[in-house]
Amino acid sequence: MRKFVILGGGYGGQAIAADVIEKQLPIDVEVVLVDRMPYQGLKTEYYALAAGTVSDLEIRVKFPQDPRLTNRYGEVVDIDLDKKLVYLEGQDPIDYEWLVVGLGCTDNYHGIEGAEEFSTSIQTLSNARKTYQLLNDVKPYGQVSIIGGGLSGVEVAAELREARSDLNIRIIDRGPSVMSAFPGSLQKFVASWFREHNVEMLSHISLCRLEQGALHDSNTNQTILTDVTVWTAGIQPVEIVQRMNLPKDKQGRLIVNEYHQLPDYNDVFICGDCASLPFSPSGQAAGAQGKQIAEVIHAIWNNKTPKLGKLKLKGVMGSLGKKSGFGLMGSTPMMGKIPRLIKSGILWKSKRHFG
Repeated sequence: MRKFVILGGGYGGQAIAADVIEKQLPIDVEVVLVDRMPYQGLKTEYYALAAGTVSDLEIRVKFPQDPRLTNRYGEVVDIDLDKKLVYLEGQDPIDYEWLVVGLGCTDNYHGIEGAEEFSTSIQTLSNARKTYQLLNDVKPYGQVSIIGGGLSGVEVAAELREARSDLNIRIIDRGPSVMSAFPGSLQKFVASWFREHNVEMLSHISLCRLEQGALHDSNTNQTILTDVTVWTAGIQPVEIVQRMNLPKDKQGRLIVNEYHQLPDYNDVFICGDCASLPFSPSGQAAGAQGKQIAEVIHAIWNNKTPKLGKLKLKGVMGSLGKKSGFGLMGSTPMMGKIPRLIKSGILWKSKRHFG
């Protein structure tokens, strides 16, 4: 049997697996989905798990079930593109005819001393659980510092404020404002929500060193005291991709051709946070790309030339607790209850494999 191996059961991997098995598979092709866990964790909701407002059971999604789909569980430790082998920790390697690398991302600590050792993460389900435990154990009136004022940092801060009204919460960012990549009206809306809910915002902070209970700013030489530090200040592809000696963009993501393949290895597709796309990494982008990869592989199996349209995203939605939110639909900002309701609807569909 020829194997079509999908590494990573996230938004992209799920989309590929679901779309591939919906159509007629060649009788000599086996689809293999590889993930470290026996379910997908909805990564866009890890902020709520970390804050303690949902359980991990609520943000798990079962993988597609089909006799033509084989699930393999384990940690991917290496890929040999020339020998066409995938190595799993403590298991026999998996050979493949076609491969999808959709292993996601990890935190980018930007070379800051002590950042990895003295902060906590929400990049994996396991890390989000650990972050919840740390935040849950902070004593009343303790100090939580969230590094990074982008979408993830804002959602963590807002959700934690609703979960723990007793805590002192601050967002620290090197830029001039929270959500600085978004339109000014949206930045002001989020900042206003934080002021109303007593979340401190520190801007123009350039961290040079972290240690236990302290953050050091190189701009002012001041020391900022903290009980728990949550890192949401940037991402990069996983270590396996970092080790690949292949063309990459400035963010370290692998360059792909128009069919989402490696130019030098057309049997290998790169999906999601590992691929150089004209968008910021997101579950939505990974899912949209995954659907196109499924189209390409079916075209290959049927000896046809793939015809792909331009990847399009519908917008960005973020939460400010359970009752308010913000978003962008095209270039139109949205603020208040409606974007929060839309995000809840998207989550409902994701849990049920509707998108």
